[in-house]
Amino acid sequence: MSIQIFLQGRLLGMPEFLALPARGPRPDAPSQASPQSNDERLFAGRCAWVSLLSDVLPRALLSELGLSKILLGSSGGGQFLVVLPQESEPQAETFLQAAAAQIQAMSAGRLHLIWATTENLGDWAVVRRRLREAMALRRGTPGSFGLSFDSGAGSEYQDADEYFRQELGNGLIEQRVVGWSPEAPARLTLGSGKYSWTIGSEPDQILLTRHVALSDDGSRPVDANELGARAEGTKTWGVLRGDADNLDVRFRRVTSIEEHVQLSVLYKQFFAGELEVLCSLPDFWRKVTILYSGGDDFAAYGAWDALIQLARELQRLFRRFGEESLKDFPGGEGKTLTMSLAISQGPESTLAGLFQQAGEMMEQAKSSSRDSFALLGRILEWRHVNGASELKDTMVRVAEEFGGNTQFLKELSSFYRDEVFSPVSVSRKKEGELEKPWRLHRRVLRVLPPTRDREVDRLRSSLIVELVGKNASQVKLRPAGRVALEWARLLTEA
Repeated sequence: MSIQIFLQGRLLGMPEFLALPARGPRPDAPSQASPQSNDERLFAGRCAWVSLLSDVLPRALLSELGLSKILLGSSGGGQFLVVLPQESEPQAETFLQAAAAQIQAMSAGRLHLIWATTENLGDWAVVRRRLREAMALRRGTPGSFGLSFDSGAGSEYQDADEYFRQELGNGLIEQRVVGWSPEAPARLTLGSGKYSWTIGSEPDQILLTRHVALSDDGSRPVDANELGARAEGTKTWGVLRGDADNLDVRFRRVTSIEEHVQLSVLYKQFFAGELEVLCSLPDFWRKVTILYSGGDDFAAYGAWDALIQLARELQRLFRRFGEESLKDFPGGEGKTLTMSLAISQGPESTLAGLFQQAGEMMEQAKSSSRDSFALLGRILEWRHVNGASELKDTMVRVAEEFGGNTQFLKELSSFYRDEVFSPVSVSRKKEGELEKPWRLHRRVLRVLPPTRDREVDRLRSSLIVELVGKNASQVKLRPAGRVALEWARLLTEA
């Protein structure tokens, strides 16, 4: 009886690859689109390529070896796991080495494919440890396994950016078939190939989120500035990123390969499926474009107000997903979601730059507390985001209905001594206790003087309490108040 082996593959260097500057279109293929739109389509194409590689390569490997597709354990999100007969290991090594070489060439040496194999012997915990150790060895000494992490690779593929921009960035908007051929093992094709797969939600199909906001006539994808122009209040855009908390700990706790595959499929289907459904709703379909959805994360860009609403809806759905689909898995790992929103500061902001900034904000949020949202200069636990939203509504109502104009919001923001990620931010030196809390009361009373209108008095008192809290002995400006204030200013200032 043939011994089975597990083969696990992983893509490394995605952030470095996405941050790689564009090399520009080829001279013989001039683009008619604007430079900004070209850069955004290039970035979207790179995201699609990375997403598709971890789905297509394991399927192509099984097809080339003549093996059943049922041997595919999990795929997507930058990694894959397959089961092979041991005698197929040399052919698999040759296949993956060829793919790894072209991946490095097309990414100018930024993106790397590594893999490891081990026998299907012993408990899953033992198998997983052997895979992890073998993967670390290949990553640490790539030359011993015929790999190279040379960042200077890629000179033979000077047209790679045009491929990402045109064939993937634009072509995937309508195309539902992705193909693979052995002549170019990392250059995926649309509509044809030696082997091809349909993009869809069926079990044998490749799951890929492809929602793109289009122009009013539906003829082209709109760029970030056009998406920002569809926002309420301040006409600007942003990048939203999200990632499940401590999912690696959750996977380390599973006791069998069946549980590992089950979890992988559950998370992948949640992010891809829920994002597609949400973005089909009226509040999002013209304002948001999805960059990718992985095995435990996602990224999108669009109008800033729609992204905040999208984040809140997705977090609500993820909480229900954890309560229902993960109820048999003890512990809180993998059951909470952290997100971050980076907002454009002006014409100099780029999609790649905001994507990187949102990633840094999310790492800060994860290091401080899980299950949180980093936005508008603060990191809030999700249970406080609703409070910030209600306070924002109060501020907007005061500003628009009761004579407290936008100058009122600007004066309130002067109490906060830091710079926030907002195009209407006020920069101060440092943050600390509110040294003279009566100034806040006096300023609010000056802008909203006492009247016989009980509603105004109630809103004024509620606003002060929400900004500084109810404990008079320890007055401190609350983070949710800062978020609400910036949120309100974005809504009321053009």
